[in-house]
Amino acid sequence: MDSTRRLGKYRVEREVLDEQRLEEVTQRKTHSDTHPSLTETLKDSLRCTAPKLKRSVLSCLPVLYWLPKYSIWDYGMPDLISGISVGIMHLPQGLAYALLASVPPVFGLYTSLYPALIYFFFGTSRHISIGTFTVLSIMVGGVTERLAPDTDFLITNGTNNTAEVDITARDLYRVQVAAATTVLGGLIQVVLGLVKFGFVGTYLSEPMVRAYTTAAAAHAVVAQLKHIFGVSPGRSSGAFSLVYTLRDVCLLLPHTHLPTLCVSAVSMVFLISAKELNSFLSPRLPVPIPMELITIVAGTLISTYTYLNRNFTISVVGEIPNGLSYPSVPDTSIFKKVIGDAFALAMVGYAISISLGKTFALKHGYNVDSNQELVALGLSNAVGGFFQCFSVCSSMSRSLIQETTGGKTQMAGVASALIVLVTILKLGPLFQELPTAVLAVIVLVNLKGMFKQYSDIVTLWKRSKIDLVVWLVTWVSTMLLNLDLDLLLCNTTFDFGLPTYSVLGNVPGTELYVDMETHREAREIPGVTIFRSSATVYFANADLYLEALKEKSGLDISKMIIYKKRQEAKQRRREKRAERREKRQAKKEVSSEPPSGAQVFSVEEEATRWRDTCVDGIVTDEGEQGRAERENGTVFVVPVSPQTPDGPCRWEYLKGGEPDSTSLGWMSELQDGDTTTLGSSSEDTLSRDLERVSLGSLGKWTWDIHSIIIDLSTANFIDTVAIKTMKNIFQDFSKIDVDVYLAGCQSCVVEQLELGDFFSESVTKRHLFASVHDAALYCLDHRGAASLPRHETSCNVTKMGNSKITYGYQCFSQ
Repeated sequence: MDSTRRLGKYRVEREVLDEQRLEEVTQRKTHSDTHPSLTETLKDSLRCTAPKLKRSVLSCLPVLYWLPKYSIWDYGMPDLISGISVGIMHLPQGLAYALLASVPPVFGLYTSLYPALIYFFFGTSRHISIGTFTVLSIMVGGVTERLAPDTDFLITNGTNNTAEVDITARDLYRVQVAAATTVLGGLIQVVLGLVKFGFVGTYLSEPMVRAYTTAAAAHAVVAQLKHIFGVSPGRSSGAFSLVYTLRDVCLLLPHTHLPTLCVSAVSMVFLISAKELNSFLSPRLPVPIPMELITIVAGTLISTYTYLNRNFTISVVGEIPNGLSYPSVPDTSIFKKVIGDAFALAMVGYAISISLGKTFALKHGYNVDSNQELVALGLSNAVGGFFQCFSVCSSMSRSLIQETTGGKTQMAGVASALIVLVTILKLGPLFQELPTAVLAVIVLVNLKGMFKQYSDIVTLWKRSKIDLVVWLVTWVSTMLLNLDLDLLLCNTTFDFGLPTYSVLGNVPGTELYVDMETHREAREIPGVTIFRSSATVYFANADLYLEALKEKSGLDISKMIIYKKRQEAKQRRREKRAERREKRQAKKEVSSEPPSGAQVFSVEEEATRWRDTCVDGIVTDEGEQGRAERENGTVFVVPVSPQTPDGPCRWEYLKGGEPDSTSLGWMSELQDGDTTTLGSSSEDTLSRDLERVSLGSLGKWTWDIHSIIIDLSTANFIDTVAIKTMKNIFQDFSKIDVDVYLAGCQSCVVEQLELGDFFSESVTKRHLFASVHDAALYCLDHRGAASLPRHETSCNVTKMGNSKITYGYQCFSQ
């Protein structure tokens, strides 16, 4: 079809408006009208009501919201299986990553236990696994070795007058340094979360974080070379420390300890082969095989029965105390030495955790509160630091296992913590003969995923040269500088000027659009939300953009998706019941005739009558309050009484809430009972009626928005993070049958969308319009406003080639 015929034409007749005349026409509000005074804001914040108190308590302790609703029947077994699988992964990773943090291995097990239990009470993500993580362990190791180097703990051997390292005293002080750094980092996270600073993690762009973790993997490899080759290079700190350490290792290669190298080589070949086999068999296995744990068990058994430490002087883990450690207050005198490192740990840990949390939340249809996540992660670190834990965040590998093995809630984290607890109490001493070379191999093999991120260079070269420059600069600076120095350098790019977001309305009789909150005469287009940001969308405000769009549209997508799934499950159960009834009726071969005078329950007829009349005395308010405050765009249209021969059924039109349960008594009985007949013998007639009518008229959720137009006229570029955000917007709203369109895109933005693989079979250039007005006219043509309350007004804009029909809005006609 010709695009001109498909889209049509329009002609506008209006006076030329300057800014002063525009303000007069739209009756622009003053600053005091749109911004409450400080006194009013303070009073509102200090006002305490029962609903406000309940919301505050539930937001601080999310476990009180979901735990009472926890279904053991539905979630118990999946969470248990998932928790056991993740707990088995915690054991080798906790022991191995403790080496990266330069603390005894048992403290890696403590770190896998306490923070996970704290997160259970305060976290909002159902699928992330809190515990040790490679990058954070490396950063902690850099701090501990800088403040507690081997040279500070040398003691003289009285027998041969040689200097030896007092390992016990060194490890004790390193644990204190790690705990103090963790507590301080946790307190920073808690404070930032309490002051609603959760958005700060968005200023760490995805290319920067991926480049940072890729370079950190190189630091991890160099740190483990001494365990692989059995050498003791000097530890360097500060700028170019990676280069100096690698130089020392190369100089010591002629002194490699061959038995240690053999253990490393055998362990690496076995683990790599086993993991590749595991990947090949994973589609056929219900849960992945714990190859790291098998490697640790095998290495421990071989070392124990062949006496590797005594016969070949191979370094082993050593004594692992049995039982839990007592809490202790960290040394506060260390705080001033590690404040920069603590801030870097807080930012990196939060950025990784919130990105994973939002990924799983988007996939499974629930919300993750960024500020509460910051508080939860901070409390996990702060409380864990009192139990000698080092910094934690979510782990990609463990979180994926928790999600793919069927984990449903935070209960899976509790189950995994119990596995670690049993190991600490009963099985810890069994790993005393484990060679440290095996743990180093586990670290190296698990870095495979991070090294795959070097493919970002090719991807970013094709999509965005700017993001490629960010990636390369971050990688080079991380390789040459300390991890914390590089992050602080990148943080200087923060721009705390937050954009403003607005919903646009049409100026009557024109094709102009202005902010509805600041202009009294701006009119909302029925069924269409036009959203605009005052700033370009890029990595720093992409998450804020998505949240603001959902808030301004008034659509609670997560709740709608959950409700949709529940209704689909109910429908399946009703269909099964209907099938059973049909089978029973077929066996009985009994036919029942309807009583004379019964009428067909035509829901479509009632829906049409409601659309053309005022519903229960509810008249659409065109005043200032109705336009300025969009609390919730959800509309619940429900019949509150059945149709009778004496008169039509009664309808309710509810906005921003759920229907009263008492008014749905007859409807719930109908839904739970036989829905195939209701005063009619013709099942086909009713089926056709049900197919033609909207969900709202059946007592299910619907909403007063069918299209969203995103005004990108303010954007002069769009990066890869913003493109992903736009993809998420299209995917999210398509799940609730809301169309999304982009308007006012500059040619450079369209080109960047093409390079970023934005377009697909479901999203094409047909979703892009030259202006907001074009998009608005198309939305009304495509979806229409027939199902919405009408306002009979005049029209000054005439669409070419069609008869004039009022669309319920002052500006549009067909």
